[in-house]
Amino acid sequence: MTMGYDRAITIFSPEGRILQVEYARQAVKSGSTALGFVAKDGVVIIADKRVHSKLIVDKSIEKIFVIDDHIIATFSGFIPDGRVLLDEARLLAQEYKLTYGVPIDVGTLVKEISNVKQKYTQYGGLRPFGVSLIVGGIDEDGEVKLFMTDPSGLHTQYYAVVIGEGETKLTPKLEESFSSNMSISESLKYGLKLLKEYLGKDFNINRINAAYIRKKDKKPILLEGSSLKKYL
Repeated sequence: MTMGYDRAITIFSPEGRILQVEYARQAVKSGSTALGFVAKDGVVIIADKRVHSKLIVDKSIEKIFVIDDHIIATFSGFIPDGRVLLDEARLLAQEYKLTYGVPIDVGTLVKEISNVKQKYTQYGGLRPFGVSLIVGGIDEDGEVKLFMTDPSGLHTQYYAVVIGEGETKLTPKLEESFSSNMSISESLKYGLKLLKEYLGKDFNINRINAAYIRKKDKKPILLEGSSLKKYL
């Protein structure tokens, strides 16, 4: 049915679609669920590690990463691609600070990572990155920012966002009940409640990672397992 239009990243279909990018977006929808929130006092990210075997050590799986002292991120989709992009983000943050003497602002970092993603939709012999990223942080002026990037290189700023397999079901709930007037603590409770409802009997606090940054200190705090139980 695709008539070969999905054989190369450089070919548009007659409908104006790049099918390889759409396949990459489908890979994201098959990935584990992650949520991001802008709170009144900071930014929050919660991610499901989706451990498939009891033989796997839970703590060996990372889903939330510190990019810089004021930026945190997570991803959903093809895990190796996500790690490569997050390593690139860390390098960009360090280079910016060494060059200009100030921390990189969240929007600039996201734009640079999105440019990397977009380049992989232009050239033959390459394939798109099969991940979407949620990037949250606090700029030098104290403004809280939350972005999502998709495999095409598109980046959008959000108050709240979901990526991964839970996107279709959880996005309408966010649109209905999310409030940016919630505190970090309230956002963590809200996000865990949504994940618990979505995962049902598969929910286990040991498979959840979370992180937040407060405006007043701009220090990433990572939470998992028992440190998250009080928010249930």
